[in-house]
Amino acid sequence: MLEHAPFPLRVECPPGACTCRREELYAAPAPDLRPLRLTREEEKKLIARIEAITTWAEMQRLAGRMHEQLGIELNIIPSVRGVRTVFGLTISLTERPGLCRKVRESIPRAVRRCLDTHPEIVYALLDERGLFAGPDLAS
Repeated sequence: MLEHAPFPLRVECPPGACTCRREELYAAPAPDLRPLRLTREEEKKLIARIEAITTWAEMQRLAGRMHEQLGIELNIIPSVRGVRTVFGLTISLTERPGLCRKVRESIPRAVRRCLDTHPEIVYALLDERGLFAGPDLAS
């Protein structure tokens, strides 16, 4: 069934090397094949695109496109204890059948590198969520 997809599919990882639950897609009566669209070559392009982002609006647009085209949901959650560095953010992808473990690791790493390079994106994220009050001018 999956051999007749209208687009190239990601090559399966070796048995036991991944937790993508691809077999759930094989068993589903109407599988959502969007996560399998992200081949290794497309993953490299996506990572390069993520690392080239310079604004919070671009990050939101790209996250929306990833959700629309691949069914991937990007989550960037500030720590409840505050954000002093990029490591104060939890960056993850919502787990779903067909989404390779390597992708679930590589995309958040690329987002973290982007945010580390462009801290103004982090400020915009925190400001949007009401968690950033700007620099302390009293000191």
